[in-house]
Amino acid sequence: MSAPLRVFYGGSFDPVHNGHLAIARAARDALHAEVALLPARDPPHKTITHADAEQRAQLLELAIEGEPGLHVDRRELHRAGPSYTCDTLAELRAELGAAAPLAWLIGADSLLQLHTWHRWRELFGLAHVVAVQRPGAEVDAARLRADAPAVLEEIGQRWLPPEALADSPHGGFALLPLAELRPESSTELRRRIAAGEPWRDWVPERVAARIVQLNLYRDPAVILPASRPSVRP
Repeated sequence: MSAPLRVFYGGSFDPVHNGHLAIARAARDALHAEVALLPARDPPHKTITHADAEQRAQLLELAIEGEPGLHVDRRELHRAGPSYTCDTLAELRAELGAAAPLAWLIGADSLLQLHTWHRWRELFGLAHVVAVQRPGAEVDAARLRADAPAVLEEIGQRWLPPEALADSPHGGFALLPLAELRPESSTELRRRIAAGEPWRDWVPERVAARIVQLNLYRDPAVILPASRPSVRP
């Protein structure tokens, strides 16, 4: 019997919202796997009112409270420098051993940018890569050929059905469809909070209460996404 697959889902989660949770649950249920959510450390360009690392991690822990199979892994918050995925996976691989099946979870939109990530080809020597597709935002070979030909070339011989990922420790690529179209994005959520528009139904109630309690995302400077990527490059 193969070892259980472990799935890791990284991001700034600034803030976490129901779309993030839908992706984590979909991976947990479809892959029959434990899913660790890894908030990135503080980006160096954050504004004074931007949620800091501890606040983002706390919101994430509140969001998954009581959710079986989901937990928060804070390792990127404790490591100095950019939160490079290849470094995180190398650390996980050293901890869990060469034979453990590991998968890194990304959105299909991130797949189109994968070739811009730091040492991105090394990811496949450390884990499988699983891309979650939202309805209406599908990424197929034609889209990759047009927008990210290097990525298509790399994953071309790596495609596996999701259920086969647990049979090997790394090197595969799988697409995981998300059944429900999700409207949420952290950028739009921050904009709504700053503008005083309705937003609380985009996050678990515990998260909404903590955002209000801490008076987060009220400064318009946090509406726009970071000028430099803080998480995965």
